[in-house]
Amino acid sequence: MDAVRNPFAPGAGSRPPELAGRETILQDAQTAIQRALLGKSSRSQMLLGLRGVGKTVLLNKIEEMAEAAGHVTSSIEAPEGKALSELLVPKINQALRKLSISENAKAKVHQALRALRSFASAFKLSYGDTSISVDPEIGVADSGDMEADLPELFVRVGEAAKAAGKAWTLLIDEVQYLRSEDLAALIVALHKVNQRDLPVLFFGAGLPQVAALSGDAKSYAERLFHYPAVGALVEADAETAIRQPIEGEGEQIDDTAIREILAKTKGYPYFLQEWGYQCWNIAEGPRIKLEDASKAAGEATKRLDEGFFKVRFDRLTPKEREYVIAMAKLGAGPYRSSDVADALKETHQSLGPRRAQIISKGMIYSPSHGDIAFTVPMFNEYLIRNYVEKPSKA
Repeated sequence: MDAVRNPFAPGAGSRPPELAGRETILQDAQTAIQRALLGKSSRSQMLLGLRGVGKTVLLNKIEEMAEAAGHVTSSIEAPEGKALSELLVPKINQALRKLSISENAKAKVHQALRALRSFASAFKLSYGDTSISVDPEIGVADSGDMEADLPELFVRVGEAAKAAGKAWTLLIDEVQYLRSEDLAALIVALHKVNQRDLPVLFFGAGLPQVAALSGDAKSYAERLFHYPAVGALVEADAETAIRQPIEGEGEQIDDTAIREILAKTKGYPYFLQEWGYQCWNIAEGPRIKLEDASKAAGEATKRLDEGFFKVRFDRLTPKEREYVIAMAKLGAGPYRSSDVADALKETHQSLGPRRAQIISKGMIYSPSHGDIAFTVPMFNEYLIRNYVEKPSKA
């Protein structure tokens, strides 16, 4: 088939041609967005799931929805080891400039800018591409204590948004990389604007451990956030994710080919995109057949091994690689930490720091006490293919 018309787009954060199976999450987000504009509170949402399930895609879609409804949005990807304050200052500065267009909001925007100037000075931060040409507001967001200052800043931004007849939506991807003190401050700030009925919404996305991290940071986080699970698609939705884009281009796919793709991908959205992409390019058309889907498996697996899987494995130290390979040898998981320790002939306690470091890199998480699992679907199969069957690579 014509590669130029290939509807599938495997890539980090690339929107699939069909957002199948995510209707409930998007409808809940739309409801929250509309309620915010009416001055009605809604719980913030934290999308949780493994790698490759489409959390970033959903955040991007929610941001589009919010902007279309009249919200001012600020979108952030949290990198490892960077302070939230540093990420927020230029984004809030930009949001306030947009709100300042409203004549009714100018006074409140000015107050918010003064608070932002105080906040930035307290944390010794720059303001992005432009300076904040106002005097700081003494005694507001200037203590240098993130948990005290961020709520005051959020209140000022919320008041400015309310005066403008708008709402401010903050979106943060990779929430698990936020420092614990920053996550705690964010939770307190969102709690404060909720108590004031200000039009501020938050949508986050992260790995499954974020729910526990939020609870550890502040016990009331479970009441502040709604935690939609973003996982593999059920069979009907996975079939739609493959069939609809193909038929949208005027082509066809056999049911047997669909079943082959679903069996290989287990319904994970990123893998569906990769298999769909390869099937389209392999098929001579106008119909994708079972043999095309079978041939696609080799190329799709190769591309995943060289990209999606490899970039994550390469971030690990030799000792950390030894640990995850030992996990893979035990099967599909989840795994008991004690079983991994036994396999490595070490104690559970001695491996604690290594395990914690791998968790901090976002490669594994603890679904329950004493258990660990990979954050990347089918990562164990990748390790078996490349580092157990071919041990010389390790």
